[in-house]
Amino acid sequence: MTAATQSDVVIIGGGVMGASIALELSKAGRSVVVIDKGGAPGAGSTSASSAIIRFTYSNFNTILMAWESAQYWYNWNEFVGVDDPDGMAKFVKTGYLVFLTEGYDGVRQRELWDQFGIPYEVLNPEEVRKRWPAFETGKFYPPKSIEDPAFADDPYDQLSALFDPLSGFMDDPMLATHNLANAAKTFGAVFHFNKEVAQINTSGGAVTGVTLASGEVFNAPVVINAAGPHAAKINKMAGVYDEMKVHHQPLRQEVFSPPAPVGFRLEDNAPIVADLDLGQYFRPHMGDLLNVGTTEPACDELHFIDDADDWNDSVTVEFFERVMLRLARRLPDFGIPLKLLGIGALYDVTDDWIPLYDKSSLNGFFMACGTSGNQFKNAPLVGKFMRALIEAQEQGIDHDVTPVEFVGENTGNAINLSAFSRLRTQAVTAGNVMG
Repeated sequence: MTAATQSDVVIIGGGVMGASIALELSKAGRSVVVIDKGGAPGAGSTSASSAIIRFTYSNFNTILMAWESAQYWYNWNEFVGVDDPDGMAKFVKTGYLVFLTEGYDGVRQRELWDQFGIPYEVLNPEEVRKRWPAFETGKFYPPKSIEDPAFADDPYDQLSALFDPLSGFMDDPMLATHNLANAAKTFGAVFHFNKEVAQINTSGGAVTGVTLASGEVFNAPVVINAAGPHAAKINKMAGVYDEMKVHHQPLRQEVFSPPAPVGFRLEDNAPIVADLDLGQYFRPHMGDLLNVGTTEPACDELHFIDDADDWNDSVTVEFFERVMLRLARRLPDFGIPLKLLGIGALYDVTDDWIPLYDKSSLNGFFMACGTSGNQFKNAPLVGKFMRALIEAQEQGIDHDVTPVEFVGENTGNAINLSAFSRLRTQAVTAGNVMG
């Protein structure tokens, strides 16, 4: 019988969240073991991330978290602190444009951006077209399926937009994860890939470690669930899912990479675009490509998955045509490609699209869940959040009763981590990947 491996912390999941947590805790002197079903850091849902760094959220804590995290992406090499022999991911500054349409006027965002000192402009339709002639600024709201006869209607008004110049994206989300994992290893963290957790071990109401499908046992007084689309399964395995007031589950989505039209490439200073008027987002990418996804408009059926190990990761003709035709409405010079270019992806989505960074009713068992789709940008801060939650519990502080506040080292503002509690009242949000 193989002897159990002992460490201070076991992290389930080696995506960008798990790697960030591993770096933060190993730097703090803890022995850390990371277990992941995939074959490499970030090989799961992280690899399908659009890796957008933006601040357009719906409340104080989520905007502040994104703004605080952005400072680390801007100075990525300094934050990671260790040169990766495989190269370092890079931040690409493009700015972020969100069209102002029904249900989204940007007023609350601007109030908070003023408070935090985030620069922005409000552009009228003429200013948008002057800066980016590739745009059609017509209003088509609400988003429609392409089967709807009204889909082809002419625009009935013109759209203004909110633009912030400091947003952008990371050029390679999987490499960014590798950077974090590589740095964590230099501080002693150990990563085990192609390994599946089969059991959460407990004793006396506290977690004691995990048992793998292989029979290997990893003992630790702290276990962190950062398993992405598999996280709900892990929380159920730990017996903590039913107590949660906010739940989460895997959602299948498709992300496309068609050729960019002339006038909307990186060399044209094209921005990241949130287009709630048509129900999509898109951004320029290297190689004269676009990265395109949807904002889950009401006219599109959501495809939740029962088993994160049993799903189709290929793009579908129906969804591809729907997204491409919508894109062509906003970018008239976009030539709809004949070849399906993209991937299927899984998001781990909470009921209100706000993540779970929290303890649980099982002592020593923590969660960083519901993060896929819009939380890549906050990965640098998530490691710090989890460290604060763990240290609070070790000091006898019950986060459910006395919420932990994290003071950002970049902004000096306090983020109340109860905003990400499993016991919170569901937040009123955009109800989609916009958060």
